[in-house]
Amino acid sequence: MTADPRTNRQVAVITAVALALYVGVRLLPVGSSLNHMDFRMEGKGGLEFCDPANPQFIPVVAVRSPVVVALEADRPPATDQPVRFTLRLATASGKPVGPADLLLAHTRKLHLLVVDPTLNDYQHVHPEPGRRTGEWVFTLTPARAGTYRVFADFTPAATQRGLYASADFSVPGTVATVVREPNTTGQLAGFNFTLVTPAVFQAGKVAELKFRIESQGREKIPVPLQPVMGAFAHLVAFDEARSGFAHLHPNETDLSKPPDALRPELTFKVTIPAPGRYVIWAQVNLGGSEAFVPFWVDVAP
Repeated sequence: MTADPRTNRQVAVITAVALALYVGVRLLPVGSSLNHMDFRMEGKGGLEFCDPANPQFIPVVAVRSPVVVALEADRPPATDQPVRFTLRLATASGKPVGPADLLLAHTRKLHLLVVDPTLNDYQHVHPEPGRRTGEWVFTLTPARAGTYRVFADFTPAATQRGLYASADFSVPGTVATVVREPNTTGQLAGFNFTLVTPAVFQAGKVAELKFRIESQGREKIPVPLQPVMGAFAHLVAFDEARSGFAHLHPNETDLSKPPDALRPELTFKVTIPAPGRYVIWAQVNLGGSEAFVPFWVDVAP
C-alpha cells in the first residue's frame, strides 16, 4: 500500500511544529532555582533582611551577608579612565545569582553604589547580565585615587526583601586630603539645592529630611524635575568609614502628582544608628540629565 504524499507532508509539518514548540518552551526563561534558605545566615552577626518601610542605615561591612560579591577589572583602574568590570554575585554556598533570581526594585534588578575614600566621588551604576549566570558587567570612570567601595543593593525573588553586599577595588595614586565641613546647600547646573535636617539630628531616632530645588537668580523658572529610577529623587547616606549606607526614597511616591514646578520639595525619613559626620548624596533627573549633589551633616549622640 502506497502512502499518500499529502499525509506524509501533514505529518512532517505537525512534527516540525511540535519540535519547534518544544525547543521554544525549553528556551523560555525560567524562575529562580534559589530558595529562601539560600539567603539566610546561621548564627549571630548576619545581615538581616531590611524593611523598605523603615529606611535606615545598613552596616554592610560589619556584618556577614548571605551573598558574596567579587570584582574583576579588564585592566588596572586609573583616574579619569573608563574601566570595564565583571561583578560576580553568588550565595555564601557558591550558587550564582543571576537575573532570574532578582526582582525589579526601582526599575532595576541590581544597583551598585560606588564611592571613593574621600566620599566626594559617588556614582550609581546599574550592571547588565554577563555571559554566565551570576556575572554582571558595567563600566565605571573613577575620578580619584584610593580604594573605592562598591555596595550592591538588590532584592532576591525568593525573599522579596532587600539585601546587600560589598567589595572594593583600588585606583593607584595619592588619596586626596579633603576638609569636610557641614553644609546643607549646593549649587549645580543653575539650580540651588537645599537639604533641611532636624534641629537636632539624633542617632537612633527617626529623622525627617526635606529636599528642595529652585532656580538661581531673582526670576524663578520651573525646575525640569523628572523621575529617576521610579522616584522624583533619591538620597544615599554614607558614614566617613564607609561601613554601610542608607538608600532613601521620597514619601511622595505618586509619579502622576509631581511636586511644585518652581520650588519642588520632597520629604524623606531615615534612622542613623551611630553619631558622626555623614555625607548625603542627592540624585535627581533635571530635564533628562542626572545630577548628583552632596550634603555633609553631623548626627548627634
